[in-house]
Amino acid sequence: MNPLRNSQSEQTAEGQKIGGERRSDRRYDLALNVRWKLIRRRRVLDSGIGTTVDVSSGGLLFQTDRELPSGLNIELSIAWPVLLRNVAPLQLVVAGRVVRTVGQRVGVRMTQHEFRTVGVPVERRTEVAIMPWKASVRAAGADEESGQGKIH
Repeated sequence: MNPLRNSQSEQTAEGQKIGGERRSDRRYDLALNVRWKLIRRRRVLDSGIGTTVDVSSGGLLFQTDRELPSGLNIELSIAWPVLLRNVAPLQLVVAGRVVRTVGQRVGVRMTQHEFRTVGVPVERRTEVAIMPWKASVRAAGADEESGQGKIH
């Protein structure tokens, strides 16, 4: 059970929750690798790694190896599980504030987020460079078979 979540909530006659989950953003249970940096006045105070517990459009919960202080700014780089165009790895880069910590679980309210591409490892660069060429050759070959084009 997630200690930052209160699983017990009561419903009023109007359907409003009392004492329980009040967040309006849907949470997605995702276990993704995270690199984090605590920031104060543009200076890195501490850094480490962890794993997300859940993510929403307004914040996230992650687990790390130590307790982090509330109230500080934090930058997170999250390894995203989907490749851009089935080739380039992505990371979700988040700026936010630590809003609560319970043990080694840290709640973050997002202030900014964006997806960025991650460099392709050296061993895959040749493979990635050849892929578009292979696709165009296959397409041209299909046209040649149908009599609509030739490769010179």
